[in-house]
Amino acid sequence: MPGLLRGVARTAVVAGTATAVSNRVSRRQAGRWAQQESAQQERYAPPPAEAPPAAPPAPDMSSKIEQLKELGELKEQGILTEEEFAAQKSRILGS
Repeated sequence: MPGLLRGVARTAVVAGTATAVSNRVSRRQAGRWAQQESAQQERYAPPPAEAPPAAPPAPDMSSKIEQLKELGELKEQGILTEEEFAAQKSRILGS
């Protein structure tokens, strides 16, 4: 019986060692594949998109007021009709 127990124990140790080594090799190989895959993705990744051009700065309120004053003067002089004045005023205030 002691010989049988020794044989079973030896088989268990060999099997356990083989399993541990196999798992370690698998993890290391998976790590290498992950590194290769990430390197390939970096190589074939599209270049970063350029930032869209900045919008032109909105005119400040003082320039809008000046434009409205000029429109008012043109209307008083009879150069602009009421409809033209309203259209230009909404264009200035809408921008």
